[in-house]
Amino acid sequence: MDYKQAGVDYAKIDPLKILAQQAAASTAGHLAQHGLTEVVASRGESAYVVDCGEFYLASITECLGTKALVADAMRAISGRTHYEQIAQDTLAMAINDLITVGATPVSVHAYWATGGSDWFDDAERARDLVAGWKAACDTCGVAWGGGETPALAGVVAPDRIDLAASCVGLVRPKSRLTLGEKLAVGDAIVLLVSSGIHANGVSLARKLAEQVDGGYAARLADGTRYGEALLAPTVLYSPVTEALAAAGVVPHYAVNVTGHGWRKLMRHPASFTYRFHRLPPVPQVLRFIQRHAQIDDREAYGNLNMGAGFALFVAPAEADRVVQVARACGIDAWVAGRVEAGPRRVVIEPLQLTFGGGDLRVRA
Repeated sequence: MDYKQAGVDYAKIDPLKILAQQAAASTAGHLAQHGLTEVVASRGESAYVVDCGEFYLASITECLGTKALVADAMRAISGRTHYEQIAQDTLAMAINDLITVGATPVSVHAYWATGGSDWFDDAERARDLVAGWKAACDTCGVAWGGGETPALAGVVAPDRIDLAASCVGLVRPKSRLTLGEKLAVGDAIVLLVSSGIHANGVSLARKLAEQVDGGYAARLADGTRYGEALLAPTVLYSPVTEALAAAGVVPHYAVNVTGHGWRKLMRHPASFTYRFHRLPPVPQVLRFIQRHAQIDDREAYGNLNMGAGFALFVAPAEADRVVQVARACGIDAWVAGRVEAGPRRVVIEPLQLTFGGGDLRVRA
């Protein structure tokens, strides 16, 4: 069972993204009436950047996906709503994208669309969602400005919720902008640890729960329930990028390892080979998924984070310092690879696995 069979086929999704990017690019001229200009190189990246003169403004909107369904299913098993965890996931999806361009997150807005007004009758679930959202804001030092709570009966299923977040950030000073112009042969690639599945690949994980003995209550090798391991909240990486900025380290490029898995590590538009000599430990829950879904390394690393939640491409002389800063923030990290001259591809040497440029098409 692969990711496509679970209902997510990027070959069908990505063409719409490219079509949207082409249409969106034609609207950039509207900024001129406000005395602003877009940073063209940000199109196709994880966040959009506008030049405001003294600083850059970055923005992003992201959704949680289907992880709320896991939380709802696990409540009957654990007795907890788990909504404080998926609140962090939702914010992480937006904030971790925003910081790839060198931005400091400033404010967030919530979009909580339910299948009807009755969803809000569950006070415990609502309190956990609010508490988790606020806690994630506090971790990242962002203001929660507001949001929208539509009841969309007929669009969203009854007693379900679609969670999303938008985030705005500042790149100040402008020298912090990270769009890959300085990426060069010889740069080191530092991988930051993931906490588990994060919020990508959940459709596959849910489908697997229907097939394994015990479902979400199945036990991993370390004794953790499968559903609980899936709900380990996504790591918030902005404390690391802010600490690096305070230390005077400006990455040459950054990637949030979400959809497309390790293929995302060649998101930069230029032709480079990204060669990895070291792999981070694979979280038990991802090992469980790979084994029970009977997917090979190519399918696993091509769609899941497999232990690497975020990547920083830095000057080789700064690589060890980046690792130290990340670990001081409580987030493990490793110098795992390097940038080489060559065709656009990701080479994972320990697995004898290569993804070519044609395996990732997310740009217009």
